Amino acid sequence: MLSASKIVKPPGEKHDEFEMSVSQALLELEMNSDLKAPLRELHIRGAKECDFNGRKVVIIFVPVPQLRQYQKIQVRLIRELEKKFSGKHVVFIAQRRILPKPKPKVVSKYKQKRPYSRTLTSVHNAILDDLCYPAEIVGKRTKVRLDGSHLIKVHLDKNQQTNVEHKLDTFSAVYKKLCGKEVVFEFPEYML
Repeated sequence: MLSASKIVKPPGEKHDEFEMSVSQALLELEMNSDLKAPLRELHIRGAKECDFNGRKVVIIFVPVPQLRQYQKIQVRLIRELEKKFSGKHVVFIAQRRILPKPKPKVVSKYKQKRPYSRTLTSVHNAILDDLCYPAEIVGKRTKVRLDGSHLIKVHLDKNQQTNVEHKLDTFSAVYKKLCGKEVVFEFPEYML
């Protein structure tokens, strides 16, 4: 039950078997590696395993306040977790909340105005940023096809191409699963 110490869920929710295995892997890394000090204070909110085109992907949800601390060690942590999960891709995404759009003339249970960080658009953009973290998004284009469907073209920083190029299909599949939007990642050549 020691491995459950790395998972913090709202009261009443139970840990499933896969979340326990991710928590156990994080606990082993905390005990045995050079990531001991940074991992001591960190925990996760949940984990999912998804299958895309015959390849398994581990999605780990972390609390929003701890996201920056995870990103400081993310490259090393992902490398170690991918070894533990035998080559599955691992992505870290902050667990964000989307509040409903306020309706006019309806009394809301929320006392305050809805912050922009809780809107659907903001949360989807933040998920996209979290997904391709070591690479920075330098541009975004939305293509509307003749049938009315949307395709988002995301331009990533060319400096990180070697680090994330092999995961681009995984990123687009995870984003489609979480947000329901089609996205294509590119490393454009800018001409001056």
